[in-house]
Amino acid sequence: MATFGGLDILVNNAGTAIPKRFEETTLDELDRLIDINVRGTFVATQAALKQMKSGGRIIMIGSAAGERAMVPGLVPYSATKGAVKMFTQSLSREVATRGITVNNIQPGPIDTDLNPAVGDWAVPQKAVTALDRYGRVDEVAALVAFVAGPESSYITGANLTVDGGMNA
Repeated sequence: MATFGGLDILVNNAGTAIPKRFEETTLDELDRLIDINVRGTFVATQAALKQMKSGGRIIMIGSAAGERAMVPGLVPYSATKGAVKMFTQSLSREVATRGITVNNIQPGPIDTDLNPAVGDWAVPQKAVTALDRYGRVDEVAALVAFVAGPESSYITGANLTVDGGMNA
């Protein structure tokens, strides 16, 4: 704030998953997912809105799994990302009168340290994509850059999916 005089864009990009069967998930693990994927998003967004002016952009990084569960082992994760989806839609209506847009980018399987494109866990995820591959971080970043820019000023409350056709 001191350096730039304001806040124009918030990208809520923190998130985690604990892939395992629902019956094996502990309450501590569920609390961790809620704290990072939901509570962190709420807290960061509330703080940002105190500084954001008209033309501001809030971008959530949700998940295609918050739209449709395609592989087993992601029940709590999908629930938290579904919460991010509804938070986005609800908040977009609340802050629209301030000229602030709120959108949710929903990646599918993306090759990251948390979800590498190799290994046993990757096999079922890749198999459910129409393109039969994991996505790259730069493919998600390109959509983030577009949604953060002036060309997207009429897009708000949207859930924009980048998933290689997983939810097609």
